[in-house]
Amino acid sequence: MTVERFELKTPFIDLVQLLKATGNAATGGDAKWMVEEGRITVNEENEPELRKRRKIRSGDVVRIDDRIQIEVFVVDSQED
Repeated sequence: MTVERFELKTPFIDLVQLLKATGNAATGGDAKWMVEEGRITVNEENEPELRKRRKIRSGDVVRIDDRIQIEVFVVDSQED
């Protein structure tokens, strides 16, 4: 399984936006199709994620066809 990491710069990102931002979907239409076809799972859920606008937050793990795993994180940039 290929593991990718995605740095989140906002509190969340929609699932289809994440698929496009990581290059795993060429267009928004491709990303929506991937979701509709049941190719995406989020975290340890056993059922496919069918919500195109699901909010993905830091700590979430998105899997595509059990071949690609995207780990979403935020870098804590607080300086004292």
